[in-house]
Amino acid sequence: MSGQRAQSVVAFGGGHGLHASLRALRRLVDDLTVDELTAIVTVADNGGSSGRLRGEFGVLPPGDLRMALAALCGDDEWGTTWSKVLQHRFAGEGDMRGHVVGNLLIVGLWELLGDHVDALDRVGRLLGAKGRVLPMALTPMDITAEVRGADDTITVVRGQVEVATTDGVIVGIALDPPDPEPCPESVAAVEEADWVVLGPGSWFTSVIPHLMVPEMRDALVRTDARVIVVLNLVEQAGETPGFGPADHLAVLAEHAPDLKVHTVLADRASVGEDLAELADLVAATGAELVVDDVAEHPGSPRHDPALLAAAYARILERG
Repeated sequence: MSGQRAQSVVAFGGGHGLHASLRALRRLVDDLTVDELTAIVTVADNGGSSGRLRGEFGVLPPGDLRMALAALCGDDEWGTTWSKVLQHRFAGEGDMRGHVVGNLLIVGLWELLGDHVDALDRVGRLLGAKGRVLPMALTPMDITAEVRGADDTITVVRGQVEVATTDGVIVGIALDPPDPEPCPESVAAVEEADWVVLGPGSWFTSVIPHLMVPEMRDALVRTDARVIVVLNLVEQAGETPGFGPADHLAVLAEHAPDLKVHTVLADRASVGEDLAELADLVAATGAELVVDDVAEHPGSPRHDPALLAAAYARILERG
């Protein structure tokens, strides 16, 4: 996996975190550092337009898939226009209020073609996307979480939206069904990748769920690809209140103790005084810690695509 040739990258996640990571990785496709980019997306959303379409048609929730496709659009007029079209949300007061154009397009193609992957590939070609978008599984599913309350009692919360906004401390998650049908193309992409990127994103509802799909987890464990874990910049109310950088990594290790991590990427300002603790934890796993400037600004919850792209490029170059 020499840095002297273009390499294949598979990025895992969902929502805004994966969108940011893909916008960064798309730049490496443009400069030929990456020749094959695949996004594998969480499909457990039960809220908003996605939740409504899932409930009415029994399909996978399209929202996070749509966001990933939009992130892979080019910066030319064609790409920026289609990215805006894909992300356009209807206003008004009628039944269409809140629905998103891209969600309707994806679900329409699923109904027409009867094939999740073919439909997503066709949307990607329409957009001129700089990569491929795949679901992590082909079965609609729910996330459940065990949550510890203030009185130390454990309750079970069901649904991605509910888990993301819960009170209390999440101590573990599961999928229902526990063995969803994997997407074969997603499993193959992991097995053939040079690099795998986990995060950033909502830790319990966008990142860890990938490791709960048995065949996907097996593929991640046995792949020769080098795994990069990108830590979040801030704690997330509901999911990770009070979490520091080391806490995110510790939770990942608890849910996937057999996953071998090559590199942990953290933002310099976000790490702050937690650097020593994080460095010790990363060293104990045998991984390399890379601390870089990847936030839009110190204290920002969002990654800067250009800075994140530069950090990815340096990691891939070192190999």
